[in-house]
Amino acid sequence: MSTSPSLSAEPAAVAVLSGGISLEREVSLRSGARVAAALQDRGHQVTRLDVDAQLVRTLEQGGFDLALLALHGSAGEDGTVQSLLELVGLPYTGPDVLASSLAWNKPIAQGLYARAGLAVPDRVTLSQQAFREMGASAAVDHIATALGVPLVVKPATGGSSLGLTIVNDATELPRAIVGAFSYAEAVLIERFVAGTEVAVAVLDGQPLPPVEIHPKEGAYDFAARYTPGATEFHAPARLEPEVRAACEAMAVGAYEAIGARHVSRADLIVDEQGVPWLLELDTCPGLTDTSLVPLAANAASLDFPDLCETLVALAQRDGASPGQRRA
Repeated sequence: MSTSPSLSAEPAAVAVLSGGISLEREVSLRSGARVAAALQDRGHQVTRLDVDAQLVRTLEQGGFDLALLALHGSAGEDGTVQSLLELVGLPYTGPDVLASSLAWNKPIAQGLYARAGLAVPDRVTLSQQAFREMGASAAVDHIATALGVPLVVKPATGGSSLGLTIVNDATELPRAIVGAFSYAEAVLIERFVAGTEVAVAVLDGQPLPPVEIHPKEGAYDFAARYTPGATEFHAPARLEPEVRAACEAMAVGAYEAIGARHVSRADLIVDEQGVPWLLELDTCPGLTDTSLVPLAANAASLDFPDLCETLVALAQRDGASPGQRRA
């Protein structure tokens, strides 16, 4: 059963980190602007920082109490910024370096989820080197035979469904693989699971109500995620109680398997038999006006300023060393 965790934060000097140079820069800036406005309204001293060459010096000299991460894409989600924040001794929101880096690499993360007993689609990983220099391109037909079609091809790292292709015919597979290589050095090829897309946010170890996702056209891709009105959402999701409970348990299981903290969002597919399948875990989920975590929080009677306040309180509670929670 989901709850609506809410913690009260002490007034703080908060550095809201957003932007950077990833392909998701504009989305990150939108998240950062929204978070900054909410925290300012709650009385925090907020400074928005772009992730650039001056970041470490600014963090060291800025007199900040903590950093709230509104970053998406590489550097912000792969453990890089988290490592820098730990080096300068600044508390921050979200999972630590190890959890972030594990979740960022989808093939490794999927292996961890499967080892924890969570249902993940059958899959194959190919690197560019194997594809181009070791003859793996000749094995493409074997992939289609082993996994069946349709298939989902996506970069092994990255977010917002960038570079994702649904392959309905085996002859389309090589083009989809090459396209995904434009975004990452390796690709993840998964058996396609037909069903209803559901996202489950976990806040401080507790699941928020699942969000049901229905793109009005095509797949839930980058445009469907961030174009207002392009996707229909239901929060809470229209699921039978036992299916909802299974989705929430899977999201918490993924959160625990990866060693996450504070907040994460599990992306699932509920198949026609009502069985949830775990696709991936986002350790720095979006906070825009079309993002799923704020929708889930609202369904749990936690408005957006309360959600941001809770994240600040969690960073204050856990301090600068993620492995050593303050008493």
